[in-house]
Amino acid sequence: MEKKQEHIPEERIAISNRRARHEYEILDVYEAGIVLVGSEVKSLRLGKANLQDSYADLKKSEVWLHNMHISPFEKANQFNHAPVRNRKLLLHKSEIRKLIGKTSEKGLTLVPLKVYFKKGKAKVELALCKGKKLHDRREDIKKRDTEREMRRAFHK
Repeated sequence: MEKKQEHIPEERIAISNRRARHEYEILDVYEAGIVLVGSEVKSLRLGKANLQDSYADLKKSEVWLHNMHISPFEKANQFNHAPVRNRKLLLHKSEIRKLIGKTSEKGLTLVPLKVYFKKGKAKVELALCKGKKLHDRREDIKKRDTEREMRRAFHK
């Protein structure tokens, strides 16, 4: 008798930073592992985290994630974690070298786009971004509106 296996999704998004795509022009995207403690993983699985205002920084050939808020896990009591702390990101050395070269350029920054689970491990989608000016945002909004109107006209 064969056992039926449940379909477990390959990737499950825990949290995403939707504002980042609006405020930044994304040039390149990297997948990084993240160093967490047990109670942080449990809170992330429940989706109790916030990426707003968070960014990544390079120090001594290591990548660190700053200002990411992960709410304390209720059942962890005295062994709980600090909600906002610097967390180390895990990337290949070649990727870190590329990032060091690119972030030294003026106006480029590392912004986390989403945190998700892949094969049980927490991953961060990190983007190399350039800040958008106000007129760039307005152009994007106009472009979206015209595309939406064209789709409506096409479907009628």
